[in-house]
Amino acid sequence: MREIKNVLICGLGAIGSIYAKKIHEFCPENLKILVDAKRLKRYENNPLTFNGEVCDFSYVLPDCNNFKADLIIIATKYDGLFEAVQNIKNFVHEDTVILSLLNGVTSEKIVAEVYGWDKVLFSYFIGHSAMRSGRDIIFDGVGKIVFGSDDKAQTNRVKEFFDKLNIDYEIPEDIKHSQWLKFMINVCTNQPSALLRMTFGEMNANKKFLVFAEKLMREVQAIAKAEGINNTDIMIDEAFSSIKKMLPEGKTSMYQDVLANRKTEVDIFAGTVIEFGKKHNIPVPCNQFIYDMFEILHENFELRTIQN
Repeated sequence: MREIKNVLICGLGAIGSIYAKKIHEFCPENLKILVDAKRLKRYENNPLTFNGEVCDFSYVLPDCNNFKADLIIIATKYDGLFEAVQNIKNFVHEDTVILSLLNGVTSEKIVAEVYGWDKVLFSYFIGHSAMRSGRDIIFDGVGKIVFGSDDKAQTNRVKEFFDKLNIDYEIPEDIKHSQWLKFMINVCTNQPSALLRMTFGEMNANKKFLVFAEKLMREVQAIAKAEGINNTDIMIDEAFSSIKKMLPEGKTSMYQDVLANRKTEVDIFAGTVIEFGKKHNIPVPCNQFIYDMFEILHENFELRTIQN
């Protein structure tokens, strides 16, 4: 397998923009950002800024056929994943490795069904997401990519590339356990915090919230065990330990979505728990309640849009 040089990033949101900027600083000639025609025109007419600096990225459309990527980073929202999977087709070659940095525990399978597991590593981002207001992106530098798989060759290729660019990362001993742990944390904090408008500090200080959070965790724990994830018995303690370390004033991404009247990622959290619950015949009433509440919120967002 050849050394990673050419990189394609799909999605310039809170996560994709972080790594677009980092890679562009080191090897701008080897980086392409995949966009559609509408976004291309918008970015060319009104370039993004990252921490005050104009982003002079090189953009490509899905029909481009003269750039092959050694590494593809997918950092879209979940509702853009299926389109992204189709749009990267022209950029994949024999040794391409793909990282899907979406939240949840299902995106790798979706990518692998099209391109094969030999090209996909389990991965996720953990840290402080970049904050975006219009064309301006602000990031405080706190964050890393957690990744890995049983394919040590592909894992090492990405490791060597990240080392060269000084990109923070972690390769855990059990990437699937780590990914499901992050999923548990998202399910029990992202969702209720958005409904209740609570910061991490408010969540940690509220005993009744923590009791409900544990109910959400236990539903994920039961499903993770049924899915064959190792060491599920320690996941709840691990999750609470991580939540206690969060910045007190911090707001989850779903909380920020609700404040902005944006559709949330409830489908990849409660929605996924519900689907796995059906698969394994495991009741998940707390996540079903959460899902129903967000359906009401989403309809309200649509009504506000129509009225405005």
